[in-house]
Amino acid sequence: MTAFTGGISEDFNSNFLLEGTDYSVVEADEFDRSFLRLSPNVACITSMDADHLDIYGDAEELRKSFLEFVDRIKPGGKLFVRKGLPLEGITYGIEDGSDYCIQNIKIEHGAYIFDLETPEETYYGVKFNKPGRHNLLNGLVAFAMAIQAGSPPYRLAKALASFKGVQRRFSYRIKNEEFVLIDDYAHHPTEIDAVHEAIAEMHPNKKVLVVFQPHLYSRTKDFGDDFAKSLSKFSSVLLLEIYPAREEPIEGIDSAWLMGKMTNSIKKIVEKDELVSEIKAQDPEVLVMMGAGDIGLEIMRIKKELEYAH
Repeated sequence: MTAFTGGISEDFNSNFLLEGTDYSVVEADEFDRSFLRLSPNVACITSMDADHLDIYGDAEELRKSFLEFVDRIKPGGKLFVRKGLPLEGITYGIEDGSDYCIQNIKIEHGAYIFDLETPEETYYGVKFNKPGRHNLLNGLVAFAMAIQAGSPPYRLAKALASFKGVQRRFSYRIKNEEFVLIDDYAHHPTEIDAVHEAIAEMHPNKKVLVVFQPHLYSRTKDFGDDFAKSLSKFSSVLLLEIYPAREEPIEGIDSAWLMGKMTNSIKKIVEKDELVSEIKAQDPEVLVMMGAGDIGLEIMRIKKELEYAH
């Protein structure tokens, strides 16, 4: 199998795996329409949330690109879709009557335990260690796609328990009874909502502080109200300035503009060199660092500083 992923696999410490040529596994990206160069045998669409409007212009044009991608699946191929998306395919979901469906979910010692229903059989007491139902759904559809490729289902069900995930996808950098540091790539409102849900599920009633770096001026502008609504679910947020990546600034669009839309009880714009002192001053039980920019380069420095404090 050859695999290309969008992030560094915790299991292989790489985003590239070369262990044969019978199968190729690719994490496709709609950003620059590059996924329209693929013609897969088995495909999955996890989300059609409006994003990359700097490329597409509007949500309808993005939707059309997904329909074009579906048309590129080879004859006789299979399409898996998260239940609720406006596409025809084999569905997957959590307690929603999908073709591949997780049922009776519970949490034990920070892991999900559940029953996994397939069109042919149900597997009981399956374990998945990666927090967040968005991660759980990804594990579920990977299981379903691997069955289509001919892998033994019972072996796949056991493999879910050992899956470590992808770096910066709800990755624990510090985890003990007193303090938790989570690193996440979330840079879209839907992804921030998923992180909030995972924290509420895995670390209920904890004092949470979020450090967020917006990514792209255009994305911040296009989804300003949605970002504010998602970030306002957390009681305390520190905002870094917008990471520009490939863009020039847009007049009037900055982190102060975004913060003005937020309703958090504690919200503040900080510089990177102020992060450690601000975090220590708030003394959170759970610290989440989110964003797709160079905030990822700050994680190990923050970890080193805070490990001594806990």
